[in-house]
Amino acid sequence: MNRAPSNCVARALGLALLLPALAVAQSPAAPGSAPDVPDWDLSERIEALDDLFSSWDRTDSPGCAVGVTHGGREVAFRAYGMADLEHPARNTPSTVFEAGSVSKQFVAAALILLHLDGELSLEDDVRQYVPELPDYGQTITIRHLLTHTSGLRDWGSVASISGWDRGSRTHDHDHVLEILSRQTALNFPVGARYSYSNSGFNLGAVIVDRIQEESFHEFTRERIFRPLGMTSTQWRDDYRRVVPNRSSAYSGSEGAEDYRINRPIEHVHGNGGLLTTVGDLLKWTQALASDHFGEAFTRELLRQGVLTSGRTITYASGIQVAERLDRPVVEHTGSTAGYRAYLGRYPDRELAVAMLCNVTAVPTGGTGEGIAEIFLDGSALEDAESNGSAARPPPSVEVPSDDLRTMAGIYTDEHNHGPTEIVYENGGLETAGGIPLTAVSGKEFRVGDSDTHYAFLPEEGTDRHRVRIVREGYEEEHLVPANPARELSEADLREFEGTYTSVEADTEIVVRVRDGALVAQRSPASEWELEPAYEDAFRGFGLLRFHRDSQGRITEFSYSAGRVYDLRFHRH
Repeated sequence: MNRAPSNCVARALGLALLLPALAVAQSPAAPGSAPDVPDWDLSERIEALDDLFSSWDRTDSPGCAVGVTHGGREVAFRAYGMADLEHPARNTPSTVFEAGSVSKQFVAAALILLHLDGELSLEDDVRQYVPELPDYGQTITIRHLLTHTSGLRDWGSVASISGWDRGSRTHDHDHVLEILSRQTALNFPVGARYSYSNSGFNLGAVIVDRIQEESFHEFTRERIFRPLGMTSTQWRDDYRRVVPNRSSAYSGSEGAEDYRINRPIEHVHGNGGLLTTVGDLLKWTQALASDHFGEAFTRELLRQGVLTSGRTITYASGIQVAERLDRPVVEHTGSTAGYRAYLGRYPDRELAVAMLCNVTAVPTGGTGEGIAEIFLDGSALEDAESNGSAARPPPSVEVPSDDLRTMAGIYTDEHNHGPTEIVYENGGLETAGGIPLTAVSGKEFRVGDSDTHYAFLPEEGTDRHRVRIVREGYEEEHLVPANPARELSEADLREFEGTYTSVEADTEIVVRVRDGALVAQRSPASEWELEPAYEDAFRGFGLLRFHRDSQGRITEFSYSAGRVYDLRFHRH
């Protein structure tokens, strides 16, 4: 969508049109029907909501369903676009979608209920229940799984290295366990940092399966879904099951005429796979708001992760405890195949928003925030205006150009080795992607308009720096200087040729020189040209960093991309 949420709000507040008849029919709560709703002109706000989704409100396009409640009361339930393009059926507020990673909080909920039942402890070693996991010499607890601080590689990212990504093969939990059992290393020491990994939540579902007589599916149905009246909610533990009123999902962009079906073809669930409606999700948010499962349950679900350094992160148990629109929010986004989702609750305003879509091109967090902004009775905008001076970033300072030039260069993440290039351009520093770095002191710079800061720390005895990255809610991270890629002759390139295999990824990669460039090939027909990133490192199907022995001979490369760090391929 090409409209900024704030523009939608401004347009809505300037309108005085009556609510169309269709809107009344789709909204369970017509204007004024809920006595605890603030003094809103609800028709204007629903019109702004319709405007936000107007690009998807077509008979030749997939779209979304949206639900908004205030104090548990229904305020607006709307739907846009088609649930199925092959057998034309419209989306409605009762259409079943897949919730993507919004599903994770329900795995966390199941484990917390078992914790409160005394069946397990969130501090238990995961290997107590899943002995297939390798012993990494460090204890990974259930809580580490729920806060993405375990260091476990994301199983789906590992599977994709071999060509069998989640959209190309029907995986189940046995595949998940088999892939994780092959991993010889973690992405980072347990608890040292946050890195999103679906593996933890698949293991969570497996743990519930193993300690209960009933399955994870049955446990969540009996302990969570049925008690809350979530009658349209179930797990996609068998993607072939017939699910009444389920939408199909599609890849494509706004107005595209070439939509492609993109429904999940896997039995894996827990990381995602919740089939549900916006109404059912809002029943869940109200249960949390009212402590339906008890204060101890809510406290555990919203307990934010703490790293070994003592830093508290924003991620709690399958849910984010953060701030948007200058106020606290409990939220999560979701993305699985062609489905997109958002679920957020603004506790200080008793406002909850659920969005479920069946098309890839809908931005999740931004659109969810846009919906909330419409229904926060103008207070978000007023607060932002009144606090504008306090929210402004600190003024920039002048840094001598000679000093700036010494900070330019290629840096790599000390964990995943991904490169960041900082260049000196037009008298200032910016990333290679053109994001400006604004000096707030002689050595500290704000990155673009974000709250991320880069602090350049001189490397003792050299004229180079390392970069300390500071972001609110995250552990401090460091970038270390790297040598730039040198110009390679054909003889230099041939040093990299060979066949490389990985037991962890269960695959083989052949690297060879062709037409003056390195290419990587994977059977049966995948090929990538390798572009130099920095010395002995190349971009291709991820980042490939080649390692040499004491004689300078290349012996292996390490693969890093997204949720997999430093996975080794050994040369034959």
